[in-house]
Amino acid sequence: MTLISPDHPTYVVPPVTDVDEHELAAAIDAAEPGALLMALVHLTGDTGLVAEFKARLDDERRQAETSATMGRYPAGVAAEVRARARRLLGGTLVPRIAVPDDDLFRRMAEVCVDDAVGGEYVPHLREQGGFEAARPVVPRTRTPPEDFTVAVIGAGMIGLNAAVKLGAAGFRYQVFEERDELGGTWSRNTYPGAAVDTPSHFYSYSFELNPRWTRYYPTGPEYLDYLRGVARKYDLYPRISFGAKVLGCAWLDEQRVWQLTVRHRDGAVRTHQANAVVTATGVLNGAFVPAIEGADTFTGTMMHTAEWREDVDLRGKRVVILGTGCTSVQVVADIVEQVESLAVVMRQPHWIVPERQVGEDVPDGMRWALEHIPYFHQWFRLKSYWWAADKGWAIPRIDAEWYATHVSASPANDALMRVCLDYLDRAFADRPDLKAKLTPDFPPFAKRIVKDPGFFDAVKRDKVSLHAASFDRIRPDGVVTTTGEFLPADVIIWATGFKLEYLGFLDITGRDGVRLADEWADQNPRAYLGITVPGFPNLFVTAGPNAAPNHGGGHNVTSEEHVHYIVESLQYLLENGYAAMEPTRAATDDYNRRVDAELDTTVWKHGGTANGYYRNTSGRAWISCPWRLVDYWTMLRAPAPEDYLFFGDGNA
Repeated sequence: MTLISPDHPTYVVPPVTDVDEHELAAAIDAAEPGALLMALVHLTGDTGLVAEFKARLDDERRQAETSATMGRYPAGVAAEVRARARRLLGGTLVPRIAVPDDDLFRRMAEVCVDDAVGGEYVPHLREQGGFEAARPVVPRTRTPPEDFTVAVIGAGMIGLNAAVKLGAAGFRYQVFEERDELGGTWSRNTYPGAAVDTPSHFYSYSFELNPRWTRYYPTGPEYLDYLRGVARKYDLYPRISFGAKVLGCAWLDEQRVWQLTVRHRDGAVRTHQANAVVTATGVLNGAFVPAIEGADTFTGTMMHTAEWREDVDLRGKRVVILGTGCTSVQVVADIVEQVESLAVVMRQPHWIVPERQVGEDVPDGMRWALEHIPYFHQWFRLKSYWWAADKGWAIPRIDAEWYATHVSASPANDALMRVCLDYLDRAFADRPDLKAKLTPDFPPFAKRIVKDPGFFDAVKRDKVSLHAASFDRIRPDGVVTTTGEFLPADVIIWATGFKLEYLGFLDITGRDGVRLADEWADQNPRAYLGITVPGFPNLFVTAGPNAAPNHGGGHNVTSEEHVHYIVESLQYLLENGYAAMEPTRAATDDYNRRVDAELDTTVWKHGGTANGYYRNTSGRAWISCPWRLVDYWTMLRAPAPEDYLFFGDGNA
């Protein structure tokens, strides 16, 4: 994939000249009207459009006696936006207003998303919308010395992000990647139907918007291609050591550096030193395959979705798949046409929502608008993000009085459940047996919500059977379920997810010989802000405990926040003459007390009968971040010195 801005980040918006009138007309017809209206404000300089269309939207809702639906403009308002664009736009598209001041930006955002936008969101949306780079907070009076190096472990979404931002800040770095390909999850998951379940136009870096997505939800291969394009643009490949598995890291107190032990592609084990270490390995790493009696006797083919075998031909095969999560529904929808029969075995159903744009192509006119109409892309990204991020923050929160008498946890939670139940009713009007099997008995968000890529249609096929059970044992010719049913199989597919490991696969030793595995024993990892750990100077954990935005948004958002915080922390060390930093135990404990107290009011901890990876073996919610995305973003603007211990003389 060739990125649109080869010489600068995508928030640098150039004028567009020699516009083809037919392409512009097609783009106006296809463009999302809220984002198109905001682009008109930039291009014409007419800020009166904001108040005019705010009044139009309010009037339409009053007359219809309805509230806004996910920011979708009423047909009359959308038509007027397009008519205005046809009159005002021509052969040259030159913005008269670049990024507006905070007050105008907020008012524009409110009209774009057709919703109230709090002032605290303005700097967050400026950055995440791709209007401007993340604003540094720590002063920049010193440049990193040549001998200060940073080791980044992992070349997935976060590792590449860290490489880009460390390089931009002047830090020397090296990325160690165990595999022979970058991309993390998206180089590992090559199963049929693999796709991102977050919209393309904001599941990307805010500094590298991609107007050329072919689908509103990208396939795995297309997303991997996007990451490769970022690596090429920022010349990251020379700084990535592929086939380099980090075995462990040890803090050398006298030298105040980390020593990494790395097994390289040639089999040799070598040591490397770095002043700071950034772990960008994610938490869902090794494929999880349950230990089932008789698995070694199976005469057919068994494979995990994360270890897909391209040489296996499923045509005409009897296939049994275990799981009904995000991965399983994608596989089932994709392979159903090929197989002779497909038995779907689910230990527990998920709440599944309809999403019309899953699998939907981005029209040519829309892609032209994203690429050529200045600021249209930024506003479209902002609107997509707004309705998929903190608007969902209330949904997992428990109203104790409501939850005492309902499956759902609150009125907000119930509203989502009603959407899911309505979808079940419509999908299985003539199949009450399937509806019963696919209806969970726990509140939405207690497990990950699944967007349907065609799974409901697939399970209604005559060749597909759905079994509410698990595997009891495996025979040479098939599977016996926990209900005693035998399912003949030529192929068994494990759609059972990953081992959830917070760095448990790395031997990390900090100050005074303390091992991270001991600190985080019994599936109870703790970190300050989900990033730093007492006793481990200059160790920065990304995607750490209680850092996942499970109420909405995407992994890309928190990864950018973590990387920003890391760069700010390293710059703080330089500015103040310190060699290293680690959080105090008191600050870490206090932060985690607040995390636990907040999570204690959510379905992530009290989710009825839901089982999954959101809770550890003792029932603690150890994945989810309890804060709104805007609040967590605000916490991570810069390190708070009072919460840290510093090492080194501190002389300026």
